[in-house]
Amino acid sequence: MRLKSLLLTGVSFAAAAALSLVVAKFALDGVESSTEFAVRASLDSASFDWAEVTADGLRVILEGTAPDEAARFAAASEIGKLVDVSRIIDQMAVVPSKGIAPPQFSAEILRNDAGISVIGLVPASTNRDAMVADLHTIAGSENVADFLEPAAYAAPRGWSEAMEFGMEALKSLPRAKISVTPHAVAITAITESTEAKSRLERRLNRMTPAGLHLTLDIAAPRPVITPFTLRYSLTENGGQFDACSAETEASRARILRAAQSAGLTGQADCTIGMGVPSPNWARAVELSLAKLAELGSGTVTLANADITLVATQGTSQAAFDRAVGELENSLPNVFALHAILPETQEASEETPEFSATLSPEGQVQLRGRVADSTQSRMTNSFAQARFGTTQVHNATRQVDDLPADWAVRILAAMQALSMLERGSVTVLPDSVTIRGMSYRKDASAAIARLFSERLGQAESYELAITYEEPPLPEDQPLTPEICARALVEVQSDAKITFEPGSATVATGSKDTLDQIADILKRCGELKIEIQGHTDSQGREAMNQELSQTRAESVLNALRARRVPTLTYEARGYGEAQPIADNNTAEGREANRRIEFKLIQAEEPATPPDTTALEATDQ
Repeated sequence: MRLKSLLLTGVSFAAAAALSLVVAKFALDGVESSTEFAVRASLDSASFDWAEVTADGLRVILEGTAPDEAARFAAASEIGKLVDVSRIIDQMAVVPSKGIAPPQFSAEILRNDAGISVIGLVPASTNRDAMVADLHTIAGSENVADFLEPAAYAAPRGWSEAMEFGMEALKSLPRAKISVTPHAVAITAITESTEAKSRLERRLNRMTPAGLHLTLDIAAPRPVITPFTLRYSLTENGGQFDACSAETEASRARILRAAQSAGLTGQADCTIGMGVPSPNWARAVELSLAKLAELGSGTVTLANADITLVATQGTSQAAFDRAVGELENSLPNVFALHAILPETQEASEETPEFSATLSPEGQVQLRGRVADSTQSRMTNSFAQARFGTTQVHNATRQVDDLPADWAVRILAAMQALSMLERGSVTVLPDSVTIRGMSYRKDASAAIARLFSERLGQAESYELAITYEEPPLPEDQPLTPEICARALVEVQSDAKITFEPGSATVATGSKDTLDQIADILKRCGELKIEIQGHTDSQGREAMNQELSQTRAESVLNALRARRVPTLTYEARGYGEAQPIADNNTAEGREANRRIEFKLIQAEEPATPPDTTALEATDQ
């Protein structure tokens, strides 16, 4: 009986122990599941989706590959908010580092009247001594400050071309900032005039190497106009500006609208500049042109704040008085009006006259009347100083009773004539007439300012000056079209050849390269891509490499012949662009070639000209 009791007691204890183990197991699984769920939710909310978590009893095991060490530490810290740090087992890995990224190379060159400074981070391979020596050559006696810092990294692709272009551009920019980065150059500069700005932009765009991004910000300051002049003539055939000045775009628009209302014919423009005598300049012009239109004909001249209104002979005195009176009372402050109504006079052969003619060959003939021998010598000397000692023929005669300002009028007329390429001037006691042609677009405006300054505001003068484009200088670079035709003529008689299987130019092709070099020297700054092409024989990778080295050989051959190649680029195309059938010997020979591709500064409407110079293996 006692044994049975003991057995029952032992079984009870065993069952209780087993039940405890089962309950503990369920409790442990519940703790692990709740812990793992909470940790996963925390990691997901913090965007650590790359991390894996496993609960092992009270321990929390972290696994996964972190993108970097900082992310790994941040994930462990996030879990530490929920679980004691001593319970965290960190088994996370980190993506292997790719090494320190190379720095961003850049250089900035500043140039002004005080000198040149250069600052930036450049590859250690940059020859700073040679670069500073070039800057001294460009700047002359000006100071050069070198603040460049080298970095022991290889030069990135496009860096050398961009730096070379920046240094070349600096030669044409006395006041500029040039920012250089791989494949890109940004230029901020100031020029003396709008024309100089246009020339500089064209030149820089033409010399930009292929693949280089150029950003230009070139400003042209407004010119100082003195005196600030406007002259408008109105006849029965319509009106025209002999000179027009405005201080702003808005002022110019107002003046041109007023001129159109006053019978303007043809196209007209006003020079925007500094020196306006009053902010009411446009208003004074509008009122003056309106009154001139009421009179029907005549001229109005504004020189600074002085306004001269000259009616034509035969204008009604009443209409003239009314127009002048209304204009005087409506003009803004500062402006003063001088009005002239010429008296009707009978023509007389005895009217004093002086004339000078300028032929297209530069010959000048002086005729008419001068006051005395001193005035004759003065006129002759002035003409010789302006046109050349051997170019002047003096046929003037001396008479008495000439106007007191006759000499001043003659010299002003001669100075105006010197602004023309051909033409004539006629000086009368009450007027000056000048006719002819000039290569200067602003010739009429310049002469109008000259007469206003030298002869006074009340002077009556007539201008009939035309403009023509100046002829090209003899050393003018050939146009791209002419260059292309010249290269075609060369290739029709000869071809570039290479040593078999190599990039060495054959001896027999040196004359051809000499001819090509002579042509390209006369072509000026053009963007040219020297393209290498092969046939399809051999491996594609080998053909690609061969075409590249052959194109570079041609480029180096041109450099050796002192051809400016800053805007040239050598590029191999391998067998990718055949122009003939590679299954025939003739086709393969045609496909082995060098092409010079002339690239326009702007994207043309039609494909750019391509001139091919064939290259064959011997």
